[in-house]
Amino acid sequence: MIAGLSIRPAGAPAPIRVDSIRLIAGSGAEGDRHLDPLSPRQLLLASCASYADLLLPPQALRENLLFDDDIDRLPSGTVLQIGDEAKVRLMFACEACGRLDLHGERLAARIGARRGVLARVVEGGVIRPGDPVRDLGQGFASWPEDWRLRIAQVLDAVPAGAVVDYAQLARLAGIQSSYCRAFPRLLRGLGATYAHKAVAARTLTSQPRWTGAGLFDQDPLPPSRPGSPR
Repeated sequence: MIAGLSIRPAGAPAPIRVDSIRLIAGSGAEGDRHLDPLSPRQLLLASCASYADLLLPPQALRENLLFDDDIDRLPSGTVLQIGDEAKVRLMFACEACGRLDLHGERLAARIGARRGVLARVVEGGVIRPGDPVRDLGQGFASWPEDWRLRIAQVLDAVPAGAVVDYAQLARLAGIQSSYCRAFPRLLRGLGATYAHKAVAARTLTSQPRWTGAGLFDQDPLPPSRPGSPR
């Protein structure tokens, strides 16, 4: 069941608790700064168990959706139905950032992989606290937790003959743009097949630049098990 909802409008320093959220298919939460059709980080989902175990104040994890049940154990690619209409796809765990230390000494280090799970909106609808959550099983291919493996996964999807800008590659893989500094070395390590698929923004090339269109529509899987109430 949904225990709480928050959005963070553009320019807001912190999430704001709300009574309902309109989820937009393929884009995210209406009015939230992370609304982005080409991002795997449209929503942050957290569990009440994380708050209880770590003795956190409300909204310390900066989540959009707070769940009564523990969702951290669910695999990437799992689809959750929320209420009657909305469906979200679990992508990968959200990394703990240093600002969490404002809520407790060394909290970012102590929290590990329990910051929450990032998700994309598969089907839209209005959701509210108290809405039931139904596990529909693994409906999509999984995405790795390691950002380096996500970079390789995105590059595997670049159409033949095209390239992707570093900044766009970071966006599609769900990492901060500061990681772009590490891309040249990472790409060399991945091998020639990958090294020529990504370029810096100012690189002159006649190859078309891929935006990532269709990336998150790939590899849908049939439901692996019947849905069960959560």
